[in-house]
Amino acid sequence: MNKKAIIYDLDNTIYPVHSIAEGLFEPFLELLTEYPEHDADIAEIKDDMMRKPFQVVAGEHHFSNELISRTITLLQTMTYQGEIKYFDDYPEIKNINAERFLVTTGFYNLQHSKIYGMGIADDFTEIHVVDPLTSTKTKKDVFADIMERHHYKPEDVLVVGDDPESEIKAALALGIDTVLYDKTDRYAQHTALYKIASFSELANFA
Repeated sequence: MNKKAIIYDLDNTIYPVHSIAEGLFEPFLELLTEYPEHDADIAEIKDDMMRKPFQVVAGEHHFSNELISRTITLLQTMTYQGEIKYFDDYPEIKNINAERFLVTTGFYNLQHSKIYGMGIADDFTEIHVVDPLTSTKTKKDVFADIMERHHYKPEDVLVVGDDPESEIKAALALGIDTVLYDKTDRYAQHTALYKIASFSELANFA
């Protein structure tokens, strides 16, 4: 298909969040036990935190303003210390002749510490962290900005990610082709143009 650029998500696309979740989310889970007013059990909230930005999780589970404020204070200064292992098939993306961009939503320091822990920063032309605390930009805005600055047409770009309601939805709104990276076959139904379980399949759509 001769795509000129591929935009990748980070969490659960480049590496499995569950591999670092125990140590990373422990302070947050301890904080949750002080606030019984949320409408889901802690195991469900933890699962959502591994797949969605905090602001989305807080809204879906009706966190109080106080809980949101205390959690933001905790998470915005948090970093992950140590090595993180990316998915075994991740190196396959380097075999595709297209510019690589990384776009992820989350707290700035935490997301960059993950990237540093994997040692993947040099694999990408640009890295963008969409932090709702510091900017009103969305992934859709960042995708549009990348296309404008690099003079890409929608058909020149491919977006790859694990979340149908985040990067996939944003890309579709801009007319960009999408690939859902669904390693565990979580989504039987989705709106992405293609679905893969390994990056070894990605060259077929790029």
